[in-house]
Amino acid sequence: MQHPARVGKYDVEQFLGGGMSRVYRAKDTVLGRDVAIKILSEGCDADAQARFLQEARLACTAKHENVIAVYDFGEDQGQPYMVMELLEGESLRRILDRKTPGDFKWKIRVALQVARAIEYIHSRKIVHRDIKPENVYIDGHGHATLMDFGIAKTEGFSLTKAGFTLGTPFYMAPEQVVGGPVTAQADVYAFGVVLYELLTGLKPVQGDNFEQVFDRILTQPLPQEPLVEAKIPPLVIDLIARCTAKPPAARPQGLGAICGQLETLLDPAQHSVRRSPEMPLVTKRVEPPPKPEDNDMPGLLRILPAPFRSQVGLGILSALVVLALAVAVLRLTHLL
Repeated sequence: MQHPARVGKYDVEQFLGGGMSRVYRAKDTVLGRDVAIKILSEGCDADAQARFLQEARLACTAKHENVIAVYDFGEDQGQPYMVMELLEGESLRRILDRKTPGDFKWKIRVALQVARAIEYIHSRKIVHRDIKPENVYIDGHGHATLMDFGIAKTEGFSLTKAGFTLGTPFYMAPEQVVGGPVTAQADVYAFGVVLYELLTGLKPVQGDNFEQVFDRILTQPLPQEPLVEAKIPPLVIDLIARCTAKPPAARPQGLGAICGQLETLLDPAQHSVRRSPEMPLVTKRVEPPPKPEDNDMPGLLRILPAPFRSQVGLGILSALVVLALAVAVLRLTHLL
């Protein structure tokens, strides 16, 4: 395979890998920064070229810390290319294959970052349709980046032919398998499968061929035994079950609530006092509750001044009443 020495204003330095698209490390000769260049391989048909350019356009509109940044795209000698940030680290797939992920909190932090990335692209009306460990990059600090929008779509735009599905079989939602309408709920399903694999190290859907894999996606829930054996909290097991429900409507509607649950797992105390955007800044004044002795007193005594409500006060009050009555009797006797 012959690799280009220069693409546009970029000097190509190293081949990083690829298949239908080849990825190279390169240097921006104008800005002086290191970048990654993705070039569509020769011989691809018109549909592949259209998907490639659509990926570039979609990715250029995404500006989020957990979504790969695309700086530029164009054509060089008839070959479409796009210029992206150069990520340091490795894919989540390689980490899982080596069986070297971090502890439970590390996994939840990675899952939370992926969920935030998906939530963001959904807010841009973009459906990724290929959420999988291969498309999540992790750097040495545990920072996760979602990449590869090669089969993503926006509302009203799709390059999928009737009866043809795009996506990696193990992470495809039931509606993708049968060629039905694919919405953001397909990404929610795939996120549930990725979270399962991240926590257990196992693919929850397996088979010797596509027919077996598709049949299990359509008819069988994800097995919970590996999650239980890994001592995953019930809240997370329930979250995975809801994300991977067969009907799209039965899954969580978006990733916002999922992010909240994952944040709670990481820091319950901080999340419990976090103010939501809808929470008013002015708090209502709360009146102190009545004293217990006030509630126990007969209604007549409640109207007395506070000094006379105690037992001693009542004794003094009674003595004063008796004295007043005695004086009144003496005066009346004197008058008679």
